Amino acid sequence: MPLSPAAKPVAFVFTANREKSRPFYADVLGLELISEEPFGIVFDLGGGATLRLTDLKDHVPGPHTVLGWEVPDIREAMADLRAHGVTFEIYEGFGQDAEGVWSFGGVSLAWFNDPEGNNLSIAQHG
Repeated sequence: MPLSPAAKPVAFVFTANREKSRPFYADVLGLELISEEPFGIVFDLGGGATLRLTDLKDHVPGPHTVLGWEVPDIREAMADLRAHGVTFEIYEGFGQDAEGVWSFGGVSLAWFNDPEGNNLSIAQHG
């Protein structure tokens, strides 16, 4: 049976130390803290979706994006995040501009990492 349209998504981001990462998700990204539980810190992602920041002993972040947001103005979002200490990644040979934006077919993307190195992104479509 397929999922009900009422089913709400839950995203998981693994961390070796969620206490180290909590301020980034709460204060830098501005996500609302819903609860702290023995197995994770739960944040509101909006639209009924939640994020569970979950401890995983010896977690090593992978090189690929684990969570992203669509924003109405990528340059404005980048300026806001930079004002909170976020540094955007520039990947050699990828064709990003000097600020770290990669554009193709009407889509613009930029990548940054959380304190543990989990890759996150923002995107502007259209």
